[in-house]
Amino acid sequence: MTRREAAKVIGAAAVPLPAASQRTPTQSASSDPCDFSALEQSRLLHSKKISARELLDAHLKRIDHVNPRVNAIVTLVPEIAREQASRADDAMAAGKSLGALHGLPVAHKDLNDTRGIRTTYGSRIYKDNVPSADSLVVERIRNAGAVTLGKTNTPEFGAGSQTFNEVFGATHNPYDLSKTCGGSSGGCAVALASGMIALGEGSDMGGSLRNPAAFCNVVGMRTAPGRVPKHATGLAWSTLSVDGPMARTVADLAFFLSVIAGPDARSPIAIAEPGAKFAAPLQRDFKGVRVAFWKDLGGVPFDPRVRDVVNAQRKTFEQLGCIVKEAEPDFSGADDAFKTLRGWSYAASYTNLVKLHRDLVKDTVIWEVERGLRLTAADLSRAETQHTALFNRLRVFFEKYAYFVLPTTQVPPFDINEPYVKSINGQSMETYIDWMKSCYYISITGLPAISVPAGFTSENLAVGLQIVGPHQSEWSVLQLAHAFEQATSVGKKRPALHG
Repeated sequence: MTRREAAKVIGAAAVPLPAASQRTPTQSASSDPCDFSALEQSRLLHSKKISARELLDAHLKRIDHVNPRVNAIVTLVPEIAREQASRADDAMAAGKSLGALHGLPVAHKDLNDTRGIRTTYGSRIYKDNVPSADSLVVERIRNAGAVTLGKTNTPEFGAGSQTFNEVFGATHNPYDLSKTCGGSSGGCAVALASGMIALGEGSDMGGSLRNPAAFCNVVGMRTAPGRVPKHATGLAWSTLSVDGPMARTVADLAFFLSVIAGPDARSPIAIAEPGAKFAAPLQRDFKGVRVAFWKDLGGVPFDPRVRDVVNAQRKTFEQLGCIVKEAEPDFSGADDAFKTLRGWSYAASYTNLVKLHRDLVKDTVIWEVERGLRLTAADLSRAETQHTALFNRLRVFFEKYAYFVLPTTQVPPFDINEPYVKSINGQSMETYIDWMKSCYYISITGLPAISVPAGFTSENLAVGLQIVGPHQSEWSVLQLAHAFEQATSVGKKRPALHG
């Protein structure tokens, strides 16, 4: 697919874009349960102040009103959802809960298999694919009693942080429909920001949970590899891609993580700790905690609008009592290691698909596969050596600092007709992913990182801030993210699509 062809696909909006959707984000109180936090919706369900059927109807009404404008939910299954909601209400009438997610409306990223529900991976090859089994994360969500609304949009095979494909078209940023929502979990971020789902899951290799969260003013977390286990397929020992949660608040995200995290014998790298630990209260005193505040990641270019929004929040950490110092790890080798191991993973996953259906696969996926196939033993040895050295440097860095804070993205949301960012501050990007270094530099470390809303540019474009912690320190990262969120309230601003 050429850039011109990609722009043509991206620009294929579901419906004409109404001017009303371009209004300034609102922060008004709402009585619509779709706008409540997932925790509040859960409390209402368990106290029988609202039924699962009523909550589902409210969300289906919101979807009917908003989704044609943003194209976030690409497969909707109201019949399945109604059956699940009825089952939840019947259980509650008998004095039983189906689980932690009882009756909560959710949707699944179209990269994750859903039993009996179309899963396309954003590819024309799989446009009619209906899996016979759930992926592990979907299985856990179903077993916890959630109500499945359908699937959220993703770029083809999750390649790139701009959500568009030739099956469903592009997903629009709910704060400005002329802009991208990011990716690859873009449909999930938009559905959350627009109040079409209570919780959503996604995956993250180079920033796919954090980038769209930043662009859509919600919360997305890249967990430590194995925290949210995956079925052992392909490169089962790889730490590059992880599944994880996305939500409107940090408390909602922690609650959701408590359900989807935890050991499983079907994953060789699953972390043994139970997920229940993440359901505890998040409050904590941060007086005297040392925080490293970013500088420039060794010369990585950033749009001044992003830099200004993130730097303005340094004072928030200081007001929380943190000792904030300008410092950052040495990310030497991160770029080469990530790109090499990414190419290797694409070659392992999609080589046969490209051989059989080259005309149906987009150019960036073909580029990744062919790059992966050209790798030598020396290339892989170098990448893994860099990978190990980076881990050790970060380990030493976090002996001095409890957290590292940096921007989630290098740019604010950009034109939806652009498949990817080609330059930043006059500096050309060599590949379609080079504008994502602020995320994938963290990915290659294997450390947990969360994107939280940091503010808006003068054009009302959302900007996210990233909090990174030491090895497998999700709980600590969630606590600081929660404190930051409570201090700023930036995440309360919602798009005016349904106002």
